[in-house]
Amino acid sequence: ISFLQETERLSFVEAVSRLAGEAGMQLPAEDPQAAEREQKRQGLADWMDLAQKWFAANLRRSVGKAAREYMEKRGLPEDQWERFGLGYAPNDREGLKQALIQRGARPGDLVEAGLLIAPEGGGQPYDRFRDRLMFPILDARGRIVSFGGRAMNPDDRAKYLNGPETSLFHKGATLYGLPEARRIMGAESRGEQGIIVVEGYMDVIACQRAGLPAVAPMGTALTEDQMEVLWRLHPEPTLCFDGDSAGMRAASRAIDRSRRHARTAQR
Repeated sequence: ISFLQETERLSFVEAVSRLAGEAGMQLPAEDPQAAEREQKRQGLADWMDLAQKWFAANLRRSVGKAAREYMEKRGLPEDQWERFGLGYAPNDREGLKQALIQRGARPGDLVEAGLLIAPEGGGQPYDRFRDRLMFPILDARGRIVSFGGRAMNPDDRAKYLNGPETSLFHKGATLYGLPEARRIMGAESRGEQGIIVVEGYMDVIACQRAGLPAVAPMGTALTEDQMEVLWRLHPEPTLCFDGDSAGMRAASRAIDRSRRHARTAQR
């Protein structure tokens, strides 16, 4: 437990959970309702893992050509795809849905996991992510809790699309790239390398490939929950947002919020 806390900057509970998972043991639930919720979350997490494998397989098929060309243009070689769990969601309304249903998934569970969209006016659920380069989003314990997708069509209204809030995924408390950033910090001499906050998925990947422990918020302003995570990792996180007006505003908001949070904590 201490080894994981030191090398990967995990909390005590996170370290115990990680070791229990590796040993195939279940931690005792607080009550029957909590056990039922945990079982439900585990079932959804299993579908997230299978979805990631499906996306990864499509990246290497003919349908993933545009995504492969995009990564080549960004200087991300094929031997790095698996490290970051990258994949491709084809331009198909039911591709992922049918693939997972064939494995035993129920559409309602896939909607709950954020993989499908249920039309408000009724009708059959359909794939949330279509024609997008896919980035798995991991929680602090290294479990896939959602996905982010970068549109391959330049005319798409949403260049980046994240999964919705679910029982697995809470945007305001999650930082993209956190498990790998922790690993990099643990590999440094007693974690002297400070953590860096950047804006996008590809920014995180570029930094981590260079040995820099970087993370990114979920396309929103940095929240107090995310700041708490950062401060647990290092006393002086570095903000490295884009140099445009939007990036400057994001940095300013983060600084103001951190000051308010610090004053509240001192009281």
